[in-house]
Amino acid sequence: MTETKGTTATAHVVRICTGSGTLERARSLATAARDEATLASVLEVGSAGVGDLDPLVLVTHEGQTAFHAAPSADGVRRLVRAVEDGDVAADEADAVVDHDPETRTLPAPETGPLDVGHRRVLARAGWVVPGHLSDDDRLATAVARDDPDAVDDRVRTVGLLGRGRGDGSTDDPVVDEWDRARETIESGGDEPVLVVNGNESDERNRTDRTLLEADPTAVVDGALAVADLLGVEDVVFYCNESERLARERLRTAVDAVCERVDPPKRPQVVAGPDQYIAGEMTMALEAMEGNDRLEARLRPPTPAQHGLYGRPTVIHTPRTIAQLRELLVDPEAFDPDDADPGTRLVTVSGDVAAPATVELSTGGSLAAVREAVTFGGSFKMACVGGQFGGLTRSLDYPPSAPGLSGAGLGTNGAVELFDDARCAVATAGKRARFAEEANCGRCVPCREGSTQLTDLLRDVYGGDYKDGMLRELTRVMGTTSTCEFGREAARPVRTAMDVFETEFRAHAEGRCPSGECATKGDTGSAAQTSEAS
Repeated sequence: MTETKGTTATAHVVRICTGSGTLERARSLATAARDEATLASVLEVGSAGVGDLDPLVLVTHEGQTAFHAAPSADGVRRLVRAVEDGDVAADEADAVVDHDPETRTLPAPETGPLDVGHRRVLARAGWVVPGHLSDDDRLATAVARDDPDAVDDRVRTVGLLGRGRGDGSTDDPVVDEWDRARETIESGGDEPVLVVNGNESDERNRTDRTLLEADPTAVVDGALAVADLLGVEDVVFYCNESERLARERLRTAVDAVCERVDPPKRPQVVAGPDQYIAGEMTMALEAMEGNDRLEARLRPPTPAQHGLYGRPTVIHTPRTIAQLRELLVDPEAFDPDDADPGTRLVTVSGDVAAPATVELSTGGSLAAVREAVTFGGSFKMACVGGQFGGLTRSLDYPPSAPGLSGAGLGTNGAVELFDDARCAVATAGKRARFAEEANCGRCVPCREGSTQLTDLLRDVYGGDYKDGMLRELTRVMGTTSTCEFGREAARPVRTAMDVFETEFRAHAEGRCPSGECATKGDTGSAAQTSEAS
């Protein structure tokens, strides 16, 4: 027996967590489960976010769920037979949880990687069938339509900040861009557009992908609620062309939500290039307009004033939309006194067995991410913020925008853990070389600065460490570049010099303390082209 819609079954249920990372294997397990099942419902749900457990299989009988990490096909068949006999195979499970039989969120264990952080926007990930709605699911769209003025006041009072490098309000209150769009419309501007920017090509950051694959209905519902608040009829979901599963599930979710809320126009799902620059908000607009060469747009005007095809355009990432939806349906979970209300999604990768995406309270500690992954080496450093994150020896910072920015780190929702075999100079050098090769070429500080940055790092390997020149260059790039790409590109180098200056001096003397780099005179390590370090 196969159940493809809904999540209301409470007896004899086998859930197979399927995400793009282990899609082929997970679907083979789902096929084996369906072939074996006579009474059990077999549901393909989204990933719960923890790579160490994937493909995760959840076996539920009434109010008890057993978590089985990465079973074999024969193992899944045994689990199906067991649950049909009223047994969740607790003895061989990684965890067992007793819960309300009618729960609509993942009943996470109280220990282990699924217990890390606070699952709010990820609450349904790993439990619901992506793209489907139950009849009694509460929708943010209904809340927004019921009393739009009260909802708008709530967003203003809480002061929710945008999340992710592709958001039009990154680390700023979202209502600021909303107001600019409204002012543009009132002054005679064209019809507004809402773009949900889910194009993130950086494999270090799987936060938006996790949302789109595991709970796309929440993202669609949240987007349509925001559209109602802003008087927007045209909604566009912009995804990476390589993420077929996310787009497939997103389209299914659009169908399901539109059937319930009947928006003025059906949202579009479009794909953009699998390029890092294509996720920057103004270059995302360039891609959607069909331009072959992507270049950052000068600001002002912001996209809210002159965006897609010249129309006022509000741009949010799926992470921001998910937070806004949560604010509408559960306002008590947000404290207006917080500097960064809500939660932050973070993908943990690096020298780990498998990456994980977790949800952290902004008032907690970033160090909690280490409990979500298997890290076998001796911890040396972390890069916080993705491709152009900051290097640090410590994770004892709150994962909030003010906390991370104040420490010189990135807020883009990615943490890489590195062991003592990693070289800080090489790590910074590879990212500088990526900036040199991947920038759009629009502005001089980024285009020429990234080349000079790579050359100066190459000089370190040649015995010449120009500390003052490097620091001044990172300052100029960080303050005068047109877009976030250029402003953030120098951060790995700047923070590496702040924290690991002795390693720079050692390399100038021909030594690599970690042993990762070649000898003096060989500039290969810092000049390699690599997105992974």
